[in-house]
Amino acid sequence: MLGCVLGLVPATWMHAVADSRVRTVANAPARDVAVVFGAGLWQGRPSPYLAHRLDAAAELYRTGKARVVLVTGDNSRVEYDEPDAMRTYLTERGVPDDRIVSDYAGFDTWDSCVRAKKIFGVERALLVSQGFHIRRAVALCRSAGVDSYGVGVAEPRDATWYYGGVREMFAAGKASLDAAFRPDPRFLGAQERGVREALADPRR
Repeated sequence: MLGCVLGLVPATWMHAVADSRVRTVANAPARDVAVVFGAGLWQGRPSPYLAHRLDAAAELYRTGKARVVLVTGDNSRVEYDEPDAMRTYLTERGVPDDRIVSDYAGFDTWDSCVRAKKIFGVERALLVSQGFHIRRAVALCRSAGVDSYGVGVAEPRDATWYYGGVREMFAAGKASLDAAFRPDPRFLGAQERGVREALADPRR
């Protein structure tokens, strides 16, 4: 019983921190930056779940709720490049290339949040992900110092959705430890001006 209680504490913390900050594309508040987390590639193109995240980000841009899209994902090996695939998908849907900034070292949610703050200077953001992941993203980014609202992308309850939900039960424990101990990301590096320069452009 004690194990069950301890197992529920991280999930309870996540919901307490994030529930009031989860929105849809339609009722999300305006923020300068939308952050899209990677979710896998299929033959070099965004997986369906990642494509749905990017569709939501493109809509946030079109409706003026985000001025810049920060795409953060895995490019740990030459043949696998989530951020460039995400950029291509967004430009095909009308988001100008100079309004997209790439983070090539977003290896997990905590790394993406810390890097958004420390490397790209993001203070406030809309976070875009599926409903099963968005609360963890909001909780972690707020812990990393980014004032965040989440945009939850709806999905049919297929096998991937259920897998994601189960995975989140275990990921909540790691998330609570990341928030408590605030480890450096796997790769930090020098500050980048991409977001600042895009926001300084007077267009939109």
